[in-house]
Amino acid sequence: MSANDWKYVQRDPSEALAKLHFFSVVKKHACGEIEARITVKEFATFKTADMQFFAQADIELNQKTVAFRPFGWGETLLAALSECMRNLRKFEYECPDPAAEPPLR
Repeated sequence: MSANDWKYVQRDPSEALAKLHFFSVVKKHACGEIEARITVKEFATFKTADMQFFAQADIELNQKTVAFRPFGWGETLLAALSECMRNLRKFEYECPDPAAEPPLR
C-alpha cells in the first residue's frame, strides 16, 4: 500500500474522508503556560487546492472579547499548520479569573 492509497477508500466526496495529523505546542500567557493541540485534516477530495489541509487548535483564545479558535487552510500540511500557528500567536489566552489556574498541560 502506498502512502496515498487511503484516499481510494472514500466512495463519495460528501463522506469528507480525512487523514489526521497531530501536533502540540505550549503557549505562554499572563497566567502561565497552556498546551494547545493542533489537529490537521488531510482531505481525500477537496474543492480547491488551498483546501486540501485544514488545521485547528483545541483551545479558544481572546475569550473575553470575541472567542477565537485558531485555524488555517493550505495546499500542504506545512502551510495549514503555519497559518494555524500564526493565528495562535496573534491572540492571547485570557484567564477566566485572575486567581484561576490555566488548564494543566
